Amino acid sequence: MGHDGQLQLYTAVANQLKEAHTRVRALQVPEGVRMALTRKLLVITAAAKHDLAGAARRLARFTADLDEGRIPEEDR
Repeated sequence: MGHDGQLQLYTAVANQLKEAHTRVRALQVPEGVRMALTRKLLVITAAAKHDLAGAARRLARFTADLDEGRIPEEDR
């Protein structure tokens, strides 16, 4: 991937991460669930520093899970 393509992917992932964090904050779920989702996003953010394409795929799966209502249960 060329420099321009890498920059475009970085920008897209950054924007999608920002949107995902906004969506998680807006969810009407117990705080433990919100924290678990936020931790997943932080892991994806950290992964983006080393594997941008892999992080983009993980973020797409995370967003698809949110879209489908697949939200983890609160830990007991």
